[in-house]
Order: sequence, then C-alpha cells, then structure tokens
Amino acid sequence: MCTLPELAEIEALRRTIAPALIGHVLRLTTIGPHDMRARGNGRGEGRRTQRAWMTPLELLDGATVQSIARHGKRLAIIAADGRCLVVQLGMSGQLIAGGDAGDSHQHVTWLVTKSARGQGAGRLASIPLIFRDPRRFGGLTAYESTTSLYESWNAELGPDALTIQAQALRSAMTGARAVKVALLDQTIVAGVGNIYADESLHIAGIDPRIRCDQLSPKRVTALALAIRTILNRAIKHGGSTLRDYRSGLGASGTAQALHAVYGRAGDPCVCCRESLHETRLGGRTTVWCRSCQPGVNSTGAADRK
Repeated sequence: MCTLPELAEIEALRRTIAPALIGHVLRLTTIGPHDMRARGNGRGEGRRTQRAWMTPLELLDGATVQSIARHGKRLAIIAADGRCLVVQLGMSGQLIAGGDAGDSHQHVTWLVTKSARGQGAGRLASIPLIFRDPRRFGGLTAYESTTSLYESWNAELGPDALTIQAQALRSAMTGARAVKVALLDQTIVAGVGNIYADESLHIAGIDPRIRCDQLSPKRVTALALAIRTILNRAIKHGGSTLRDYRSGLGASGTAQALHAVYGRAGDPCVCCRESLHETRLGGRTTVWCRSCQPGVNSTGAADRK
C-alpha cells in the first residue's frame, strides 16, 4: 500500500532528527546522480541525470543547524545564518541521521560534525545525514531566509492540523465539496492526508461524503478535536509505516496498528462490528462505517448526532 507521509510522520521525523542536528555543522559530501524535484539556483543545462540541480550553498554546506521547523507535511532545516532547506518526502523519501538508509537512491549526503560526549573535551565525531527517495516524488527547496520560507508557507498552506481550531476549520470548510475532499486540500488544513482524514472522520462520527455546507458548527468542532487527537496519538507511536516511512533514526512507526478504518474496507468496525464500506472521493480510496458515521437523510440534510 503506497501513501504519502502525513503530518504525524513528518512531526515524528522532526522530533527524532532534531537532537542529532541542532547546534551541529553540516558538511556536504555527496550529491547523487539521480534527478529529483528540487528548486534552487544551481540547476543547469544538459541531461536531467547529470545537471548540478542545487548549489552547495543551497544545500546548507558549512551551516550550523539552528532549528528544525515543520508546517503540515513540510520539514525545514534552518541554519544559524538564515538559510533554509525544505524537505518533502513524497511517497518513498527518507531523511536519516546516523542510521541505515540503504545504499540506493541517495540524493544528498552530509556529515554532521558534533562533539563526542564522554570522549574528551573538544573531540569531534561525525555521523551521516542522508536524503534518499527511490520513487523521486519528494524533493528539496532552498530558501535564502526564514522570512521567505514562512512567506511561502503562509501563502501555500492553511493552518497546521496539529493545532487546528474549530473556528479556523469552520471558516475554511464551505461550499458543496465532500468533507473528506476538503480535508485533503492543504490550503484548508495543512498536514492531513488520506490516512488521518479517514481516521479523524471516524472518531468524529462524520460521513466522509457529507458536503461541507451541511456540517453543523457542533460537528466541525468535533472534527477539529478529532484531527488533533488522531495526529497526536499517531505521533506518539512514531507515525504510520505502511511501506517506506522511517523516523529520523531509521525506525519504523507503529501507528498503523491503531487504524480503525483506513485500509480496512470489509472488516468489522472496531466500535460497532458492522462491516466497513469503501468508496472513492476526490480520486482517493475512502473507508467509513455507515453506522458510526451517519450520512445524509431522505430530506437531503446531514443526520445529526
């Protein structure tokens, strides 16, 4: 089963990789031959697999890492001099510090130079930091400053799903779109994908096919709470590893064992034991429980709990 890492996976990555990077220096060692999605000034002419697609400066060569930021599904390594490098994992991307990242499809490798604790004052040790992406749907984007980074995020993304509040969600979820489709729109709420949209709608008791303009304020409030709850639970368990996702230390997540509806069409609902149903909304497979998530009644209005 292939799916994009969502907010929970990127936040788990951020929390595991931050201690290995913050306060330490990145030294660029290898730029792999594989072309990928990259936005920087170093892209030249010629064959796609041979061009210099980003400059060492854009790839944070020599930078001291100040912080690791995240908004929605996007992760940013922020240097003390203001340079920023945004990492998007796509379907199969991994960013691993000091762990086993595999030998293939390594697009960029850095050495992270850090003080070796307990081995004498001033002694330095280095660990590799590797970005790899076999399917190449992920990518890197360079920004000259945090100002340009946050301007881009604010222009392209809605409120972060981990802290989404009912008022912001209610203001954005309008019109005739199905609520599931709206949740996948990153300009409405940043970070929710197919997995956690299904899971959040289940815990909120909302049929994914209901139109946004049929949702009562009470249901939108329940949905905002459900999104925060589901994401926090998934982060606690290291995210969901369905195939390629790994934490910043190379570990698999275990949140997939907690999925109540995603990927479980035909199985019994964990709450009521009725069979789960499947459809496609916005081109994405959607699973829900007709009993726990009541839909539209004969008058065309959303059933209300």
